[in-house]
Amino acid sequence: MGDKKSGIQKATRYFRTHRAPSRGDGMRIVIAGKGGVGKTTTCAILSSIFADGGMNVLAVDEDPQQNLAFSLGYPPDRASEIIPLAKNAAYIEEKVGVRPGSGWGGVLRLNPQVSDVVERYGIAIDDRISLLVMGSVSTAAGGCLCPENALLGSVLRYIRLRRNEVILMDTQAGVEHFGRAMSDGFSQAVVVTEPSFNAYSVAEHSASLARELGIRHVHLVVNKVRSESDIRKIERLSGGGMKFTSVHYLPYNEEIIESEPDVRRIGSAKTENPVAESLRDLYLDICAAAEKSEKKIISRPS
Repeated sequence: MGDKKSGIQKATRYFRTHRAPSRGDGMRIVIAGKGGVGKTTTCAILSSIFADGGMNVLAVDEDPQQNLAFSLGYPPDRASEIIPLAKNAAYIEEKVGVRPGSGWGGVLRLNPQVSDVVERYGIAIDDRISLLVMGSVSTAAGGCLCPENALLGSVLRYIRLRRNEVILMDTQAGVEHFGRAMSDGFSQAVVVTEPSFNAYSVAEHSASLARELGIRHVHLVVNKVRSESDIRKIERLSGGGMKFTSVHYLPYNEEIIESEPDVRRIGSAKTENPVAESLRDLYLDICAAAEKSEKKIISRPS
């Protein structure tokens, strides 16, 4: 119990949840795409790369499968200690005033006070990476999802970031669920695909939805590339004109498969790995896009 409490205290060291400033501080990045293409692996390795770059990372797991903790190196035998917010009915009722699954007609508090969320449920992976498991409602006929959605959206809006901090959110398949409340404050998206028609179609659709939600920069990651023909296939599917801020190809890599579930170390600066090298290039493009956006905001006439 002592280890768990000290881990939560470390998690709150960098991420105190209050209303997020409207502009100009840390980065908020959503990772989306078709199921099974490697979103969670990408999120875990990127978390390591951002941490190596001197940033404090809050990795947010919004995928119902909840595997991000293990990809970041959290011991699978301690899975019972992880409490997803969406599954904590008492906390949701305390904050929004309606218990999940209670049906229609309840009056929701749409701006609940969630300043204690990281302190109560955050997990420190190490000194620079913290994890918050949001969870999702995946049970059929589970009743109105409004209480859960109100809480999750509020948590994302109220996490305050400083310049050296970043949120990386691993989502469930697609971004259809990523509504206006959830997207508030997110300025960049990483869309992951495989070199297949179905996966790329979902990636393009995800990118379009992300832009409709006001996410300015959308980066494409093509995972599990085995040959030049895979690259040409993506170029052909795109119609010759890429619709993304940047495009990165990740080669199929046995080392990642052998490392699962803990793939975070792949992103360490001390590790030479072709997938990590491509994701380091993505990290640089994300930072460049953030700097470009900030300059536009600063130079905009009042």
